[in-house]
Amino acid sequence: GHRSVDASGETTYKKTTSSTLKGAIQLGIGYTVGNLSSKPERDVLMQDFYVVESIFFPSEGSNLTPAHHYADFRFKTYAPVAFRYFRELFGIRPDDYLYSLCNEPLIELSNPGASGSLFYVTSDDEFIIKTVMHKEAEFLQKLLPGYYMNLNQNPRTLLPKFYGLYCVQSGGKNIRVVVMNNILPRVVKMHLKFDLKGSTYKRRASKKEKEKSSPTYKDLDFIQDMPEGLMLDADTFSALVKTLQRDCLVLESFKIMDYSLLLGVHNIDQHEREQLSEGAHSTSDEKRPVGQKALYSTAMESIQGGAARGEAIDTDDTMGGIPAVNGKGERLLLHVGIIDILQSYRFIKKLEHTWKALVHDGDTVSVHRPSFYAERFFKFMTNTVFRK
Repeated sequence: GHRSVDASGETTYKKTTSSTLKGAIQLGIGYTVGNLSSKPERDVLMQDFYVVESIFFPSEGSNLTPAHHYADFRFKTYAPVAFRYFRELFGIRPDDYLYSLCNEPLIELSNPGASGSLFYVTSDDEFIIKTVMHKEAEFLQKLLPGYYMNLNQNPRTLLPKFYGLYCVQSGGKNIRVVVMNNILPRVVKMHLKFDLKGSTYKRRASKKEKEKSSPTYKDLDFIQDMPEGLMLDADTFSALVKTLQRDCLVLESFKIMDYSLLLGVHNIDQHEREQLSEGAHSTSDEKRPVGQKALYSTAMESIQGGAARGEAIDTDDTMGGIPAVNGKGERLLLHVGIIDILQSYRFIKKLEHTWKALVHDGDTVSVHRPSFYAERFFKFMTNTVFRK
C-alpha cells in the first residue's frame, strides 16, 4: 500500500509524512468549513453532489490562506453543500466539527487494519479520518445522491456516517481522505473486538493478530468463543434487526459487498473486576473530560433514532453502547457499525469470485454477488451474533 515508515520512524503516506498530512487536513478543513458557513443554508440540488472546490495554500500564505510550515499544497473539498447537509442531519454543528477536527491535534491510530490506509481519530474521540484510494473516493461520490435519499427517509442506520471527503494535493500526489463517525470510542475499554462478514472461509484471526494487545477477531473466532451469541432484550433486538435489514437492502441496491460489521464489546462486569483488582485508582483515564458525553451517532442512536430529532438519549453511563448479556450472564455494552462499504463489487470482485469459486466451494467464499452477500450477512448477524 501507500503507507510506510520513514527513517525517523514517522508514518508516511505516498511519501508525505503523517505530520504534514495532519497539518494540511486541519488547515484545509478549517478554511473550507469556515468559508461555507458564510453561505446561506438551502436545499441540496442534484448538481451539489458533483461540485469540487479547490483552494491553494502556498507556504508563505495568501490573502485567503494563512502561512504554514509545510510545502505548498492544494486542498479540494468534494460536494461541500451536500456534506454540510449530512452533518446537519447527524446533528453536528459547524463549530463543533471545526473544533474537533482543527483545534486539537489529530491522533494517529497505530493498528490501522489491513487496508494500507492511515487512520486518525480526533482527540475528543468523535471523528475518524481515513485515507481512501482514488477508486473508493470516486465510488463515494457516485453513492452520494442515493445515500442522501436513504438518510432522508431513514436517519437510523449502522452504515458509515460520512461527514466530508477531501483531497490534499502536494508534490504531484493526491491524498484523499474521508471523515466518518468513530464506532469504537477510545475512552471505553473494548474487551473484545470483532470484524464479522458472515463468511466462514478463512475467517479466523491470524496468530500475529492474536498477539496484539487488542486483537480484532473474526467470524470463526466468534462462533467458537461465543456459541450462545450476544443476548439483547426484545425491543433492542427488533430495533437492531430492522436497522440491519434496511441497511443490507441499501448495500445490495448499490451492488456493494465485502463490508463487515465492526463489533466492540465492553464487559461491564469484567471492567468492575479489573478496577477492584487494580484498587480502583486507575479510573481517571477511563472517563471523558468533564461535561462531555458521547455527542453523536452512538450505537444506540443508530438503531433507535432520536438523536436526529433532537431528543437526548441518556448515554452518560453507557456511552451510547447497546446493552446485552453474554452466555455467562455478564453485562455488556456493544458498539457496532458497518464498515468498508466503499469497495464496490463491480471492479475487482467479479474476477475474484470466479476463480475462487473454481478452487473452493463457491458459497463460503467471502466475496459473492451482492444479494447473496447481504442475505448471508443479515442471517449471520441476526441468528448467530445477536439473539433475543
